[in-house]
Amino acid sequence: MTTEDSSQSTAKHWQDCTDVYDFLEQIRLRPGMWLPGGSLRHLEALLTGYRVALGVHAIDEPFDFWPEHRFTQWLHDSRGTSSSLSWAAEIEHTTPADSTPVEEFFRLLDTYRRHAAVLQRRNASPRS
Repeated sequence: MTTEDSSQSTAKHWQDCTDVYDFLEQIRLRPGMWLPGGSLRHLEALLTGYRVALGVHAIDEPFDFWPEHRFTQWLHDSRGTSSSLSWAAEIEHTTPADSTPVEEFFRLLDTYRRHAAVLQRRNASPRS
């Protein structure tokens, strides 16, 4: 989802985020504050911390950003590639010249979320 399409387009405290995607929207709004030098490796570290905190606090929330998990698998499948690189390193290494890694991540995230929503609707529909 682009910032314009987001139901939450204003900055808020990270503790007020309802899930990982809400947290990512806050990062999208102020990437310079969250990601020194625009590094996706910093984003990857933030998300790892987010996931660890979920575990420490026994919060059951879907999380697609572990290495070899849904987002990474989707990234490789959609590009027809195979790599041992993390999703952050893969995106940083393949960002087009007319973009930045952060812009590319959020573009890919929006596409991934649309793809995941379609799959979820298909799986939820009653089968005849």
